[in-house]
Amino acid sequence: MKFNIITIFPDLFSSTFSYGIIKHAVDNGLLEINIHDLRKWTCDRHKQVDDRSFGGGPGMILKPEPLFEAVESIKLKDEVTDSLQKRDKQNRTKEHGHVILLSPQGKTFNQQKAEELSKIDNIILICGRYEGVDQRVIENIVDEEISIGRYVLSGGEIPAMVVIDAVSRLIQGVIKNEDFNANESFSDPKDRDKLDFPQYTRPADYKGMKVPEVLLSGDHKKIETWRRNVDK
Repeated sequence: MKFNIITIFPDLFSSTFSYGIIKHAVDNGLLEINIHDLRKWTCDRHKQVDDRSFGGGPGMILKPEPLFEAVESIKLKDEVTDSLQKRDKQNRTKEHGHVILLSPQGKTFNQQKAEELSKIDNIILICGRYEGVDQRVIENIVDEEISIGRYVLSGGEIPAMVVIDAVSRLIQGVIKNEDFNANESFSDPKDRDKLDFPQYTRPADYKGMKVPEVLLSGDHKKIETWRRNVDK
């Protein structure tokens, strides 16, 4: 699976994907994560990516030209790569990029959306900044807008990290034991609000704070019943 991230602060990602399961997935060829500096697609010597909003108002808006150029360039590069690898037309179309804008106006991200995105081969993430993005970008090259919560952030970089982390875990082979995903919080299609049960480890008695006896019983049926009902 491939992620292409468009941002004006590429250094924010310098260490994010250098640890844990995502690093291992990249090293093993299961994931490809490319960070693109939006300023690369500007045409002026100041490398300006934003401007004031027509009609007035506070703050700056990300300009359409560099974003259009960035998305088109990334898709074209993938198309050329696919052609060199002689992939069939159907796969080339599928892999050229599902474009997501990270913005406060987007649909709230959840586990179900992560599962949907994990089935897409190539995702392009646009990290919003300032007061927003020129509406022509949203209407013409963005496939969907995603928000990670109903609060204001400085930009879309942290949301992009969240989306990649949540989606990557669902790619086959990224987590060696697939049972983890099947039993993960929010993964049960019958109960999307289901959370993990309380967990305990050694010692069984720490300063008088004891592990529930049922977990020490060895009776797996009773343990399973306890885990299903402990939070109810």
